Amino acid sequence: MMFEMKDAQFQLVYNILSFTLASMMSTTIFLWMRAPSIGKKYQSAVIISGMVTFIAAYHYIRIFNSWTEAYSYNFKDVWSPDQQATAGSTLKIGDPKLTGVPFNDAYRYMDWLLTVPLLLIEIILVMKLSEKESNSLCLSLGISSAMMIILGYPGELIVSGNLGLRWQYWGMAMLPFMYIVYTLLIGLADATEAENDRNIKGLIQRAQRVTVVSWLTYPVVYVFPMMGFSGSHAVVAIQVGYCVSDIISKCGVGLIIYTITKAKSDKEKECALLG
Repeated sequence: MMFEMKDAQFQLVYNILSFTLASMMSTTIFLWMRAPSIGKKYQSAVIISGMVTFIAAYHYIRIFNSWTEAYSYNFKDVWSPDQQATAGSTLKIGDPKLTGVPFNDAYRYMDWLLTVPLLLIEIILVMKLSEKESNSLCLSLGISSAMMIILGYPGELIVSGNLGLRWQYWGMAMLPFMYIVYTLLIGLADATEAENDRNIKGLIQRAQRVTVVSWLTYPVVYVFPMMGFSGSHAVVAIQVGYCVSDIISKCGVGLIIYTITKAKSDKEKECALLG
């Protein structure tokens, strides 16, 4: 369902989408350019981190374009002659109007379907785990994250009317979500404690906590319509909230992953020299 927007609302979403896109693109360039300086053992984690922000950048281009196509300030293109005559001298001033082209926010969920499993994999790859343990965790967390997104999407389409259905989808999506949070904070505790270097251990714990904290914002943003936000206010709050969460979980965690791999690579080089 599309809603009329005030100029300030349209511009806020326009600017936050633009800022998020720039963040994703710049993080991708940095990670991929720095990957060769990382030890081969850890390069995959950095490359995957860059893939996450690259995929997100592509989808944010699509979201940004869809947003600008859904509204127009050229009233002559969207107003009938009678409306133009009624507007009179105010024709060139005011809020954007719906063009009739729907805003497609499904791009965001398609992005999450690809990037969320990769976000979890990049964390797994920098931890002290056997190949069997890594493969098992990547599979279980990947399936859980996909189920979380699939279950949440139908409710995302409901921003007015019967919000009870949105609550139901939220509740179902929270089940795999809680499993992922439990795994990151508790299930991987032994692997985190196995790190001998205190600095590296602290960085891994930071990556886990930042991931969890940023992810906790998603279910909060999801319930904005049930907290009193309605119509255009709900759309704006959701778009801004998800953009902020994406920047933290993708760009922020990606840079922490780079820091971890750099520290591990430097430590291994130092050990080799002392050897």
